[in-house]
Amino acid sequence: MFLHACLDDASYQGVPWCAPVKIKHGHVSCQTPRGEHYKNVLGTRCKIRCKTGYEMHGSSEILCMASKQWSGNYACREVRCPKLAMPSNGGYKCSDGSYFNSRCQFFCSPGYMLRGDHSATCQSSRTWSGGNSVCVDVDPPVIKCPNIKEKTAEPGKLTAKVTWDTPEGKDTADGILTDVILKGKTSGSHFPEGNHKLSYTVFDRAENKATCRFNVRVRVRRCTPLSVPDNGWIKCDSAGDNYGATCEFHCLGGYELRGSAARVCQFNMEWSGLETSCAPMNINVGVRSAAALLDQFYEKRRVLIISAPSAANHYYRFQMTNLQHVQCGLDLRHVTVIELVGVYPAQIGRIRHRLIPPGLALQLRLLLQLSQNSFSMVLLDKQGVDKQRYTFPITAAEIFTTTDTFPLRAEEAILQKEAGQSC
Repeated sequence: MFLHACLDDASYQGVPWCAPVKIKHGHVSCQTPRGEHYKNVLGTRCKIRCKTGYEMHGSSEILCMASKQWSGNYACREVRCPKLAMPSNGGYKCSDGSYFNSRCQFFCSPGYMLRGDHSATCQSSRTWSGGNSVCVDVDPPVIKCPNIKEKTAEPGKLTAKVTWDTPEGKDTADGILTDVILKGKTSGSHFPEGNHKLSYTVFDRAENKATCRFNVRVRVRRCTPLSVPDNGWIKCDSAGDNYGATCEFHCLGGYELRGSAARVCQFNMEWSGLETSCAPMNINVGVRSAAALLDQFYEKRRVLIISAPSAANHYYRFQMTNLQHVQCGLDLRHVTVIELVGVYPAQIGRIRHRLIPPGLALQLRLLLQLSQNSFSMVLLDKQGVDKQRYTFPITAAEIFTTTDTFPLRAEEAILQKEAGQSC
């Protein structure tokens, strides 16, 4: 029996017993009981080591057993890192998924910029070499301002109403913007003459901002300023020289208007009408009728007619003495004095130093129903209307007070004050 057992043991020595150990992506180191040639004889002990980037799954040390089986399973499997976190508003692309040595490149969506690691590599320690990456919105939004052309003020105005559509901003990232902020006057406002700078600003969620700027230019068409006529003044509305402005001319007492009484600044920046001047009044005393004589004063002068039977008349002398030193006040109120003295045909009529023919003087008395035999006065307004009659002398102050109540006189007084005309 012993011999047989020894023979049996001898028959197993040096004979391959277990399947040869084959390991992919690893190394095996075996030790036989007696240094046999084959590394898979009964009792062989093998240690398995995996290559870098691979890890052992199963037993790292195995024994060839009598059952002709190795004592454990073994395999070297590639190292795998956990899944990378996807950056918001971006992503990554890997060369070999999450396996060892796989290199992942990070990228961002349009409008965002990568901050942190640009790439990460799966290491043998099952960790990534990087990955702290974020996508940051750094691109400012885009906004385009309106293109406003030059605006011209309307007639009689020094401003222009300007309107435009509020621009909309665009964001290259998430498209979410704040309200558009305007610096300057709003659309639909009236802008004065000149150049006005405005801007719109918009922010995105990352506080990036975009600003656009534009100009509103308002033009006022203007005529060459009018000159003030000698012995007169101008009263203009609006700015006095802008398109649509009207200028009215007035003459001082004793002067009459020549040319246009009012002129308008036209679109072509030229004044309407004729050049205006103030010339001394030239009363034609050679007309044939009293009506024709008085027509020369129509809408220009008021007339005070003094009638007396003779130059020696006490009332006449008192009245003329009273008016002798108030010629400025009469001219200020546009009052011309006509004297009718004597009895036809020896009567004398005069306007200051100009004599009126006796026949014309008689017509005046008849037209105005003035007696040749007694002192009387009549005050006519600029329309030739009989406003006041007197049968006795009055003071200059009374004449002025009465005249100042006439239509148009209040407006004349204001204009004269503005022109600095006074006695």
